[in-house]
Amino acid sequence: MTQNSSIDFDLSYLDENYKRVTSEISEAAIKAGRAPEEVSLMAVTKTVSPVMINHMISLGAKLIGENKVQELLSKLDFLDTKDIKMHIIGHLQSNKVRKIIDTVSMIQSVDSVSLAEEISRQAVKHEKEMDILLEVNIGDEEAKTGMPIGLLKESACEIAEMPGIKIKGLMCVPPICENDDEARRYFEKTRLLYEDLKVPLKGKSELSVLSMGMSSDFVPAILEGATIVRVGSSLFGARRY
Repeated sequence: MTQNSSIDFDLSYLDENYKRVTSEISEAAIKAGRAPEEVSLMAVTKTVSPVMINHMISLGAKLIGENKVQELLSKLDFLDTKDIKMHIIGHLQSNKVRKIIDTVSMIQSVDSVSLAEEISRQAVKHEKEMDILLEVNIGDEEAKTGMPIGLLKESACEIAEMPGIKIKGLMCVPPICENDDEARRYFEKTRLLYEDLKVPLKGKSELSVLSMGMSSDFVPAILEGATIVRVGSSLFGARRY
């Protein structure tokens, strides 16, 4: 069976999930004194079939996030990509940049100067400008990727000078938290780092994006200023490996 084959099962639960998540996003934004339109919902599609992704697009999803380059490329021919944008949000190896430089509109997971250098090289080669987010290791966890907080400003200033790329903001994945208040402290910390970059990057980058919050914690993320929330299981259900 090909990935775009007709599959005979009920997808109506996706409608309910989408309605619930978008409602919760709107409520959180209003609670934060923000317009709901200020927060974009990213449908995270790791392990999700093209049939389900296309159904979510038909409901109104405009932003798709994939973790792995190979998985994104394997689905591409089966997706209705006319009116959507796709981002890479997972750890990206430098040797994979050339494969997606013409496919995605943003790379959210730039975690090193060396990766940024390769994105710059490929963007110049392909005569385009690639929007990027700097991924910060906000919990200082050894097992996670992301720039160390202490090196963020220095790295950002170096990357901002590179041709072919534009820093648009920050992305984070906080540690597993016991409650929303604990998660919110990490999101606040990320927002403050974001604000702290505006002066040194003035005139070189246009910071406008804070990508933070997933299925379990997107509400506190919105309360702390998230402009993109990356939601997978709350939209599509548990991942199918």
